[in-house]
Amino acid sequence: QVQLVESGGGLVQPGGSLRLSCTASLDIFNVYKVGWYRQAPGKQRESVAIITRGGDTDYVDSIKGRFTVSRDGAKNTVNLQMNSLKPEDTAVYYCYVRIAYTEYWGEGTQVTVSS
Repeated sequence: QVQLVESGGGLVQPGGSLRLSCTASLDIFNVYKVGWYRQAPGKQRESVAIITRGGDTDYVDSIKGRFTVSRDGAKNTVNLQMNSLKPEDTAVYYCYVRIAYTEYWGEGTQVTVSS
């Protein structure tokens, strides 16, 4: 059973920064994809930032230049550095791992951007 535990969410003012971390119970360098999704109230869950096994990254257009996804093999963590946060970034952020055709999700961490 794959376990994903997120941390780092919270309340931040517009323009501020947060760093999300996800600790995985497996080798995150040996999965097909790993990264972050988010779901805002009343909206569908969307892919935010993904890293493939080969190290390629993919970001949703709305966060390009502001968010950076990274992984740490020594700690089996995948991180999301979020800068210049906007109110529209408010959502529950979910850690995501795909192994072959099976997807795994964390329980989510709330990020609220508000003054």
